[in-house]
Amino acid sequence: MQKQSRLTTYILVGLALGIFAGYLANVNMAKPVEFADYMALITTLFLRLIKMIIAPLVFSTLVCGIAKMGDASEVGRIGLKTLGWFFVASVMSLSLGLVLVNIFRPGDALLGHMAATAGKVDLVTSGLTLKEFVTHLVPSSIVDGMAKNEILQIVIFSLFFGSAAAAVGDKAKVMIDALDGVAHVMLKVTGYVMQFAPIAVFAAVSGVIAKNGLGVLSTYGVFMAEFYFGIAMLWLLLIIVGFLFLKGRIFSLLRELRSPALLAFSTASSEAAYPKTLEGLERFGVRNRLAAFVLPIGYSFNLDGSMMYCTFATVFIAQAYGIEMSLGQQMTMMMVLMLTSKGMAGVPRASLVVIAATLGQFNIPEAGMLLLLGIDHFLDMARSATNVIGNGVATAVVAKWEGELAAPGETDMVRAR
Repeated sequence: MQKQSRLTTYILVGLALGIFAGYLANVNMAKPVEFADYMALITTLFLRLIKMIIAPLVFSTLVCGIAKMGDASEVGRIGLKTLGWFFVASVMSLSLGLVLVNIFRPGDALLGHMAATAGKVDLVTSGLTLKEFVTHLVPSSIVDGMAKNEILQIVIFSLFFGSAAAAVGDKAKVMIDALDGVAHVMLKVTGYVMQFAPIAVFAAVSGVIAKNGLGVLSTYGVFMAEFYFGIAMLWLLLIIVGFLFLKGRIFSLLRELRSPALLAFSTASSEAAYPKTLEGLERFGVRNRLAAFVLPIGYSFNLDGSMMYCTFATVFIAQAYGIEMSLGQQMTMMMVLMLTSKGMAGVPRASLVVIAATLGQFNIPEAGMLLLLGIDHFLDMARSATNVIGNGVATAVVAKWEGELAAPGETDMVRAR
């Protein structure tokens, strides 16, 4: 625990130093963009280190988790409970964003200042239809899916592979033991990679500030403040719902998720926090087999922060153009986002891609995306951290339902199982 606290402190220090260094570069350097490009190399290197861990870690932990369950009916029961929770959380997140954007109406401040014609935004919006989403679920090659870190495809293949291993029984035991060893090795690799996290945080923040200046924090200050208020409300709702099931232990869970949430916030990447989230849940008392089953699915189906942002940002752009959306249109939009948001995992600039696709369906100028591009990094920081909290609470609650959550004094034994 002391080691976790030390890493958290170093990340916070890296965040503060990054803001300071970025400001100095912005005001003193002739070409601060070059400084930002060099910092981007460090950030990219760190995120690539994280991504090289994701595929083998998700595959090995999920297959082992399913195989150790053994009973296909148990897998189905837990899967239904997990997806049920994710559906409720999705509705709650999307609805909260819709309610708040209609109350605050942040787009009204830009009314009359937006160009009527749509400009070109460098975002690929294809592959987000229901047809494309369904066909994308099953990998044509698991090697290709792993190479591209397509978490949803890895999850689908792992479900089949793990269920088959459970059905084979003792003949698959050697292979499952080997995969369990792979999982432990990858967690150790994660520990090594995490030592570079404070440096990566410093580079990410300093690069953005150097390129855009501190003004990027204030230009859209009201919009950012209202969105962060919405994120705080979503956290509060998640904590309240978690408290109903976990009672006072919800606060212990939040302490375990503090470090991965901060890492996700600092790097604006939910993926970066996956290994540490898995470790934190195990320390909390969630048995490995269940955590390894629920958490990867959550990374594809339960992106609470990203979903709230989608409704908030889409209606904000409509308001900026003076386009009034009826209640029926907004509810339809919410249902569309309920489906398209499930394909966000593994898509670059995922939330922006989903929003861009949604704008076109409701005849809202795509040029409105330009309103968000400058500050998206800071918005992504909040929604990435929220995704971690949402998935952590979901996994712990499902574990509680299944009787797979150990008492506080039993957590050391759980980690060994």
